[in-house]
Amino acid sequence: MHGKSLEGNLEGDSPDRDVFLYLPPSYAKEPNRRYPVVYFLHGYGINAERYWNIMTVPQAADQSMGSGATHEMILVHPDAFTVYDGSMYSNSLTTGDWEDYIARDLVSYIDSHYRTIADRNSRGLAGHSMGGYGTARIGMKHPEVFSAL
Repeated sequence: MHGKSLEGNLEGDSPDRDVFLYLPPSYAKEPNRRYPVVYFLHGYGINAERYWNIMTVPQAADQSMGSGATHEMILVHPDAFTVYDGSMYSNSLTTGDWEDYIARDLVSYIDSHYRTIADRNSRGLAGHSMGGYGTARIGMKHPEVFSAL
């Protein structure tokens, strides 16, 4: 996904970022249904793909949502790994405007390309380590975007 907010960063990292996405079991079967979204921000020193695979996100989500143990939702996991191992999810001339990328570019893209419930009350933000810092920081600065941290 192209992130306008990441263009021109001094590290020279591409503004085109990988985003891992999980669609719930009923997504293909119920074309008129809309879903809440949880965004997960990974930690420093590891990329999103490794987190996605280490946490076995698709398998764990299939098991949990498929059994009815949790409500169905879309899971979004953007890659914020940079040339210096992480973005800190902050706006910076050096790494790019990661706060804006998450709160604006990414949310807007997901809402316009998938059947989300495009409302702050149906959006959550979570993270680990550097991603936990990003979650608290972005969530507090953008309560109009995320209702649950």
